[in-house]
Amino acid sequence: MKRFLLSFLGLSMFIACSTNAVTGRKQLKLFPEETLQQQALTEYRSFLSQNKVLSGTVNKDAEMVTRVGNRIAKAITDYYTQKGLASELNGYKWEFNLVESKEVNAWCMPGGKVVVYTGLLGITQNEAALAVVMGHEITHAVAHHGNERISQVALAQGLEIAGNIFTSGNQKANNIFNNVFSPTAQVAVLLPNSRNQEYEADHFGLDFAAMAGYNPKEAVPFWQRMAAASSGSGKPPEFLSTHPSDENRITRLNELMPEALGYYKPIGK
Repeated sequence: MKRFLLSFLGLSMFIACSTNAVTGRKQLKLFPEETLQQQALTEYRSFLSQNKVLSGTVNKDAEMVTRVGNRIAKAITDYYTQKGLASELNGYKWEFNLVESKEVNAWCMPGGKVVVYTGLLGITQNEAALAVVMGHEITHAVAHHGNERISQVALAQGLEIAGNIFTSGNQKANNIFNNVFSPTAQVAVLLPNSRNQEYEADHFGLDFAAMAGYNPKEAVPFWQRMAAASSGSGKPPEFLSTHPSDENRITRLNELMPEALGYYKPIGK
Protein backbone atom coordinates (compact mmCIF):
# COMPACT_ATOMS: atom_id res chain seq x y z
CA MET A 1 0.00 0.00 0.00
CA LYS A 2 2.79 2.40 0.92
CA ARG A 3 4.58 1.66 -2.34
CA PHE A 4 1.36 2.27 -4.26
CA LEU A 5 0.80 5.59 -2.49
CA LEU A 6 4.31 6.77 -3.25
CA SER A 7 3.89 5.74 -6.88
CA PHE A 8 0.56 7.58 -7.05
CA LEU A 9 2.02 10.75 -5.54
CA GLY A 10 4.95 10.59 -7.90
CA LEU A 11 2.62 10.20 -10.89
CA SER A 12 0.46 13.07 -9.63
CA MET A 13 3.51 15.33 -9.38
CA PHE A 14 4.67 14.32 -12.85
CA ILE A 15 1.27 15.08 -14.37
CA ALA A 16 0.85 18.35 -12.48
CA CYS A 17 4.35 19.66 -13.22
CA SER A 18 4.48 22.17 -16.03
CA THR A 19 7.07 24.57 -17.39
CA ASN A 20 6.29 28.21 -16.70
CA ALA A 21 5.94 29.94 -20.05
CA VAL A 22 7.89 33.03 -18.98
CA THR A 23 10.37 31.93 -16.32
CA GLY A 24 11.16 28.59 -17.97
CA ARG A 25 11.17 26.79 -14.61
CA LYS A 26 9.15 23.63 -13.93
CA GLN A 27 6.38 24.13 -11.37
CA LEU A 28 3.96 21.92 -9.49
CA LYS A 29 0.44 23.26 -10.13
CA LEU A 30 -2.42 21.11 -8.87
CA PHE A 31 -5.11 23.80 -8.98
CA PRO A 32 -6.83 25.51 -11.91
CA GLU A 33 -5.81 29.15 -11.86
CA GLU A 34 -9.45 30.26 -12.13
CA THR A 35 -10.22 28.42 -8.88
CA LEU A 36 -7.53 30.37 -7.04
CA GLN A 37 -8.68 33.61 -8.66
CA GLN A 38 -12.24 33.10 -7.46
CA GLN A 39 -11.11 32.36 -3.92
CA ALA A 40 -8.72 35.31 -4.01
CA LEU A 41 -11.50 37.68 -5.07
CA THR A 42 -13.60 36.62 -2.08
CA GLU A 43 -10.67 37.13 0.28
CA TYR A 44 -9.78 40.47 -1.34
CA ARG A 45 -13.30 41.86 -1.00
CA SER A 46 -13.41 40.75 2.64
CA PHE A 47 -10.07 42.40 3.38
CA LEU A 48 -11.06 45.71 1.78
CA SER A 49 -14.35 45.78 3.72
CA GLN A 50 -12.47 45.45 7.01
CA ASN A 51 -9.75 48.05 6.35
CA LYS A 52 -9.54 51.74 5.51
CA VAL A 53 -9.09 52.02 1.75
CA LEU A 54 -7.89 55.43 0.58
CA SER A 55 -9.58 56.88 -2.48
CA GLY A 56 -7.48 57.81 -5.47
CA THR A 57 -9.78 60.72 -6.24
CA VAL A 58 -8.88 62.56 -3.03
CA ASN A 59 -5.58 61.02 -1.94
CA LYS A 60 -2.47 61.58 -4.07
CA ASP A 61 -0.69 58.50 -2.72
CA ALA A 62 -3.66 56.28 -3.58
CA GLU A 63 -3.75 57.83 -7.04
CA MET A 64 -0.04 57.07 -7.40
CA VAL A 65 -0.55 53.42 -6.44
CA THR A 66 -3.28 53.09 -9.07
CA ARG A 67 -1.18 54.87 -11.69
CA VAL A 68 1.88 52.70 -11.07
CA GLY A 69 -0.23 49.55 -11.00
CA ASN A 70 -1.97 50.32 -14.27
CA ARG A 71 1.33 51.06 -16.00
CA ILE A 72 2.87 47.80 -14.80
CA ALA A 73 -0.27 45.84 -15.75
CA LYS A 74 -0.12 47.30 -19.26
CA ALA A 75 3.59 46.50 -19.54
CA ILE A 76 2.97 42.91 -18.47
CA THR A 77 0.01 42.52 -20.81
CA ASP A 78 2.04 43.88 -23.74
CA TYR A 79 5.00 41.63 -22.87
CA TYR A 80 2.89 38.49 -22.67
CA THR A 81 1.00 39.38 -25.84
CA GLN A 82 4.19 39.96 -27.81
CA LYS A 83 5.39 36.52 -26.75
CA GLY A 84 2.10 34.91 -27.77
CA LEU A 85 1.24 34.19 -24.13
CA ALA A 86 -1.79 36.42 -23.63
CA SER A 87 -3.84 33.42 -22.44
CA GLU A 88 -1.57 33.19 -19.39
CA LEU A 89 -3.36 36.29 -18.06
CA ASN A 90 -6.88 34.96 -18.58
CA GLY A 91 -9.15 36.04 -15.73
CA TYR A 92 -6.95 38.93 -14.65
CA LYS A 93 -9.05 41.93 -13.66
CA TRP A 94 -6.55 44.29 -12.14
CA GLU A 95 -7.31 46.24 -8.98
CA PHE A 96 -4.93 48.46 -7.03
CA ASN A 97 -5.73 49.82 -3.59
CA LEU A 98 -3.85 51.75 -0.93
CA VAL A 99 -4.79 50.76 2.63
CA GLU A 100 -4.06 52.89 5.68
CA SER A 101 -1.75 50.86 7.91
CA LYS A 102 1.61 51.30 9.61
CA GLU A 103 2.68 47.92 8.27
CA VAL A 104 5.49 47.99 5.71
CA ASN A 105 3.90 45.66 3.23
CA ALA A 106 2.37 45.06 -0.21
CA TRP A 107 0.92 41.98 -1.90
CA CYS A 108 -0.80 40.71 -5.03
CA MET A 109 -3.32 37.87 -5.15
CA PRO A 110 -4.12 35.65 -8.15
CA GLY A 111 -6.16 37.56 -10.71
CA GLY A 112 -4.30 40.83 -10.15
CA LYS A 113 -5.75 41.97 -6.81
CA VAL A 114 -3.13 44.30 -5.31
CA VAL A 115 -2.86 46.14 -2.00
CA VAL A 116 -0.16 48.55 -0.85
CA TYR A 117 0.03 49.65 2.78
CA THR A 118 0.74 53.31 3.59
CA GLY A 119 3.56 52.19 5.90
CA LEU A 120 5.54 51.06 2.85
CA LEU A 121 5.57 54.53 1.26
CA GLY A 122 7.92 55.92 3.89
CA ILE A 123 10.56 53.49 2.65
CA THR A 124 9.84 53.51 -1.09
CA GLN A 125 10.03 57.34 -0.97
CA ASN A 126 9.46 57.73 -4.70
CA GLU A 127 7.29 56.39 -7.50
CA ALA A 128 10.02 54.35 -9.19
CA ALA A 129 10.86 52.45 -5.99
CA LEU A 130 7.15 51.79 -5.48
CA ALA A 131 7.03 50.40 -9.02
CA VAL A 132 9.90 48.03 -8.20
CA VAL A 133 8.01 46.69 -5.17
CA MET A 134 4.71 46.36 -7.03
CA GLY A 135 6.46 44.70 -9.97
CA HIS A 136 8.01 42.21 -7.54
CA GLU A 137 4.70 41.35 -5.87
CA ILE A 138 2.76 41.19 -9.14
CA THR A 139 5.38 38.81 -10.56
CA HIS A 140 4.63 36.39 -7.72
CA ALA A 141 1.04 36.27 -8.99
CA VAL A 142 1.58 36.10 -12.76
CA ALA A 143 4.38 33.55 -12.31
CA HIS A 144 1.90 31.32 -10.41
CA HIS A 145 4.05 31.18 -7.30
CA GLY A 146 0.97 30.97 -5.08
CA ASN A 147 -0.37 27.98 -7.00
CA GLU A 148 3.01 26.33 -6.66
CA ARG A 149 3.18 26.90 -2.90
CA ILE A 150 -0.37 25.80 -2.19
CA SER A 151 0.09 22.71 -4.38
CA GLN A 152 3.20 21.68 -2.48
CA VAL A 153 1.39 21.97 0.85
CA ALA A 154 -1.72 20.19 -0.42
CA LEU A 155 0.36 17.30 -1.73
CA ALA A 156 2.35 17.06 1.49
CA GLN A 157 -0.86 16.92 3.52
CA GLY A 158 -2.50 14.40 1.21
CA LEU A 159 -5.34 16.78 0.36
CA GLU A 160 -7.80 15.40 -2.18
CA ILE A 161 -7.76 17.65 -5.23
CA ALA A 162 -11.16 17.56 -6.87
CA GLY A 163 -13.17 20.42 -8.36
CA ASN A 164 -13.55 23.55 -6.27
CA ILE A 165 -12.20 22.26 -2.98
CA PHE A 166 -12.32 25.69 -1.34
CA THR A 167 -15.74 25.38 0.24
CA SER A 168 -17.17 26.02 3.67
CA GLY A 169 -17.16 22.27 4.23
CA ASN A 170 -13.47 21.80 3.48
CA GLN A 171 -11.74 23.58 6.34
CA LYS A 172 -8.41 21.91 5.63
CA ALA A 173 -8.33 23.30 2.09
CA ASN A 174 -9.40 26.76 3.22
CA ASN A 175 -6.74 26.79 5.92
CA ILE A 176 -4.05 26.00 3.36
CA PHE A 177 -5.33 28.75 1.04
CA ASN A 178 -5.40 31.28 3.87
CA ASN A 179 -1.92 30.36 5.06
CA VAL A 180 -0.58 31.05 1.57
CA PHE A 181 -2.66 34.03 0.47
CA SER A 182 -4.60 35.63 3.31
CA PRO A 183 -3.29 39.12 4.19
CA THR A 184 -4.99 38.81 7.59
CA ALA A 185 -3.05 35.69 8.59
CA GLN A 186 -0.25 35.98 11.11
CA VAL A 187 3.11 36.57 9.42
CA ALA A 188 4.60 33.69 11.36
CA VAL A 189 2.05 31.40 9.71
CA LEU A 190 2.40 32.64 6.16
CA LEU A 191 4.32 30.24 3.97
CA PRO A 192 7.50 31.88 2.69
CA ASN A 193 8.42 32.04 -0.95
CA SER A 194 11.30 29.86 -2.04
CA ARG A 195 14.64 31.26 -3.15
CA ASN A 196 13.75 30.46 -6.76
CA GLN A 197 10.46 32.32 -6.45
CA GLU A 198 12.10 35.34 -4.84
CA TYR A 199 14.77 35.43 -7.54
CA GLU A 200 12.12 35.27 -10.26
CA ALA A 201 10.09 38.04 -8.59
CA ASP A 202 13.19 40.23 -8.35
CA HIS A 203 14.18 39.46 -11.94
CA PHE A 204 10.89 39.92 -13.76
CA GLY A 205 9.56 42.53 -11.35
CA LEU A 206 12.58 44.68 -12.18
CA ASP A 207 12.00 44.16 -15.92
CA PHE A 208 8.28 44.93 -15.67
CA ALA A 209 8.92 48.13 -13.71
CA ALA A 210 11.43 49.19 -16.38
CA MET A 211 9.00 48.33 -19.18
CA ALA A 212 6.44 50.54 -17.44
CA GLY A 213 8.86 53.47 -17.64
CA TYR A 214 10.35 53.42 -14.15
CA ASN A 215 14.08 53.55 -13.47
CA PRO A 216 15.07 50.06 -12.25
CA LYS A 217 18.15 51.50 -10.53
CA GLU A 218 15.84 52.58 -7.70
CA ALA A 219 15.66 48.91 -6.63
CA VAL A 220 19.06 48.88 -4.93
CA PRO A 221 18.61 51.95 -2.67
CA PHE A 222 15.09 50.74 -1.83
CA TRP A 223 16.36 47.39 -0.54
CA GLN A 224 19.14 49.18 1.32
CA ARG A 225 16.50 51.30 3.05
CA MET A 226 14.52 48.15 3.87
CA ALA A 227 17.60 46.57 5.42
CA ALA A 228 18.25 49.73 7.45
CA ALA A 229 14.63 49.75 8.68
CA SER A 230 15.07 46.18 9.82
CA SER A 231 18.35 46.69 11.66
CA GLY A 232 17.26 49.94 13.28
CA SER A 233 14.16 48.58 14.98
CA GLY A 234 15.43 45.11 15.84
CA LYS A 235 12.27 43.70 14.29
CA PRO A 236 11.99 43.37 10.51
CA PRO A 237 9.14 45.14 8.72
CA GLU A 238 6.23 42.89 7.70
CA PHE A 239 7.49 42.94 4.12
CA LEU A 240 10.79 41.39 5.15
CA SER A 241 9.17 38.66 7.22
CA THR A 242 8.45 36.62 4.11
CA HIS A 243 11.01 38.25 1.79
CA PRO A 244 14.66 37.49 2.49
CA SER A 245 16.76 40.63 2.30
CA ASP A 246 20.50 40.29 2.28
CA GLU A 247 23.64 41.18 0.36
CA ASN A 248 22.92 38.42 -2.15
CA ARG A 249 19.67 40.09 -3.18
CA ILE A 250 21.38 43.40 -3.90
CA THR A 251 24.23 41.62 -5.68
CA ARG A 252 21.74 39.82 -7.90
CA LEU A 253 19.81 43.00 -8.59
CA ASN A 254 23.00 44.64 -9.79
CA GLU A 255 23.65 41.62 -12.02
CA LEU A 256 20.13 41.92 -13.46
CA MET A 257 20.35 45.68 -13.97
CA PRO A 258 21.78 45.67 -17.55
CA GLU A 259 18.84 43.57 -18.77
CA ALA A 260 16.28 45.77 -17.01
CA LEU A 261 17.90 48.95 -18.31
CA GLY A 262 17.56 47.51 -21.80
CA TYR A 263 13.77 47.67 -21.32
CA TYR A 264 13.81 51.09 -19.66
CA LYS A 265 12.36 54.06 -21.51
CA PRO A 266 11.54 56.96 -19.19
CA ILE A 267 7.90 57.95 -19.08
CA GLY A 268 7.14 60.64 -21.62
CA LYS A 269 10.18 59.94 -23.78
